[in-house]
Order: sequence, then structure tokens, then C-alpha cells
Amino acid sequence: MNPVVGWGLAFAALVAGWFGYGWPGLALAFTVIVFWLLIQFNRSVRVMRDAADAPIGHVPSAVMLHAKLRTGLPMLQIVKLTKSLGKRLSESPEVWAWADESGAEVRIVFDKGFCTSWTLNRPAEEAATA
Repeated sequence: MNPVVGWGLAFAALVAGWFGYGWPGLALAFTVIVFWLLIQFNRSVRVMRDAADAPIGHVPSAVMLHAKLRTGLPMLQIVKLTKSLGKRLSESPEVWAWADESGAEVRIVFDKGFCTSWTLNRPAEEAATA
């Protein structure tokens, strides 16, 4: 979700709570906002905990990862897809890589935490036989 939309909804909930029910409504809106933030934090921690158990930059199949990627995916969803933290290749532009057992590698370019492009690099002997 776009942060501007999220903060706008939070503000709207606070205003609606205040005008609808006064202090109790404001308290309820604040409680709902905190609960939503805790759910988002818990989801992020769960993804990172799952990724911590896997080797860095490793995926079962780079080709399947390549097929599931699309422009605009946030880094958190890609880590959830791969169940592994990527290997950072460069900082500007921000490029991360995941490889499989066969040597095929997916390089993903991020801008502000969102996927902008990706490439699939296969080993030379596999490309020659295909």
C-alpha cells in the first residue's frame, strides 16, 4: 500500500472516530491503527525469520523466480517468494541476485525498494544445449 494512502486512511479514521463518538471513538480509531501496524510488523518479521534459515542468494529454481517476478513488487514480497535474502551486487543502482544449484541467476534492480527490472542469466553450457 502506498504510504500516503495508508496515512490518509489513518487520519480519516481518527477524524471519523472523533466526530462520530468523541474520545471513545478516537481511542478506538487509535487502537485499530496500532493493531494494523503490529500486523504489518509481524508479517515483516515472519518473512525475515523464514529467510534467515536459508543460504544468502539461493533459490530452488531461478527460472521459476523469473516467471513470478513483475514490475513494482516490493523487496519484502520478493524475499517472501525466494525464502532467502539476496546477494547485493551493487548499491547504485541497487541490484540483488539469487541463484540456483544449476548456476542460473536472477538479477533484480530495485528503485526505492521496488522492483524495476530483472534479468535471468543461465550458465553457458546450459544455453548451448538448449
